[in-house]
Amino acid sequence: MTRLFTPCATLWSIFLSFVLPFCLSAAAPAEAAPLRLTDDTGCSVELEAPARRVVALYGAFNDILLDMGLGDRLAARTRADIRPELAALPVIGTHMRPNLELIAALQPDLILQFEGRREAEAQVAQLRALGFPVAVFRGSSFPDLYRIIAALGVLTGAEDRADALIDSLRSRLNALAERRIGALRPRVFFEIRSPNLLAAGANSTASAIIEAAGGENAVRVPERVARLNEEELIRLDPEVYIVQQGPMNAAPTPPAERDHYRNLRAVREGHVLTVDESLFSRPAPGMVEAAEMLADFFDTL
Repeated sequence: MTRLFTPCATLWSIFLSFVLPFCLSAAAPAEAAPLRLTDDTGCSVELEAPARRVVALYGAFNDILLDMGLGDRLAARTRADIRPELAALPVIGTHMRPNLELIAALQPDLILQFEGRREAEAQVAQLRALGFPVAVFRGSSFPDLYRIIAALGVLTGAEDRADALIDSLRSRLNALAERRIGALRPRVFFEIRSPNLLAAGANSTASAIIEAAGGENAVRVPERVARLNEEELIRLDPEVYIVQQGPMNAAPTPPAERDHYRNLRAVREGHVLTVDESLFSRPAPGMVEAAEMLADFFDTL
């Protein structure tokens, strides 16, 4: 009787001919879909892959990415970015006057800018003309901050980290709100610059921080920045006077040493506070720290 014999090698080759294509198909990585997002100016931003070389032309974005644990994605900094973690990065100019040649040499895969003056708009147009993807954002409130963090999570492929940061910030603000229940709400004047007095208006980051801390902005004009004269300030007579110190207000004279300020209630009672401009002037995670610090000050009144 003749027995049919199939060598193992033959059986193995048959097995492979049927199974191997399926294995290879399952193991082959699917091509990643491009990342798409519409920025706050209505422009579409598309990246072939999560951004890994980011140039932020506004310090708030650097703060957000650092707090998301993505400092290694930052390729440069502006002159105003003084956080120690950024010290080794090349400087590419200022927020309003970035050096386009330096930026182009860094070959970023994403550039971030904050909506502002016409100079910034012109720089964005030139960078886009050079072929770089640029995302522009605006905002001054805590919801704006959360939205910007979520957008950066999309563009960097780190949505889980963005969500975790948002949850942490919200939790701290909720705890602050519970702590201030039933407390007095002092009327606060926030000085952006003096002389030629500028104050934080109702739609400013500083105003959002004051409200979150349990205070009330004495300046109710809807703009982010309000130009006031001393007569209007005297009429407002705030219970707390905050002076920001930074590039916009480099060496402010203490209110107690200014004519016409000495009789303000806040000055008479010693309710004057000097704060860091970088914490109070831009939509960044530091807004929560600023609100916590301000609430501590309110507790002493």
